[in-house]
Amino acid sequence: MKRIYSVLVENRAGVLCKVAGLFWRRCFNIDSLAVGETEDPRVSNMIIVSSGDQRTLEQIEKQLNKKLDVIKVKTFSERESINRELLLAKIRCSRSSRRDIIEICDIMDAKIVDMSKSLVTIQMCDTPERVQILLDALKGNSIVEIARTGTLALTRCGDNK
Repeated sequence: MKRIYSVLVENRAGVLCKVAGLFWRRCFNIDSLAVGETEDPRVSNMIIVSSGDQRTLEQIEKQLNKKLDVIKVKTFSERESINRELLLAKIRCSRSSRRDIIEICDIMDAKIVDMSKSLVTIQMCDTPERVQILLDALKGNSIVEIARTGTLALTRCGDNK
């Protein structure tokens, strides 16, 4: 079972280390972690995706709420939220494989953002599942480098908590 935690924290040095240390000490798994400033530069939002049984997921929420640097914790499932992940992928290509890569990008609604004679850089912003489908479709090509943001999520408009 997966759970998404939207954790508002004070934007100070060491806060990420404290939160990650909580997961490490208690052997909780972090599937994905993305951190960024909010509209208030004194506050950051950590989007943490974790998996485990119901008891573990409840324990994570309780432990996060105990941290002094944590302002607010919201939890929600993947169904209750809009999820996106950004992917940048550098793919080796030849003259013959370039057309196939372009077609895959068109089908998956990915964008080619840079190109040379032997490399193509692809950008995709979509659900984590669709990002993985794109990567699976590109496996026949030589993937040189990948950068992924991890999941970003907000609750759906009708589910404001």
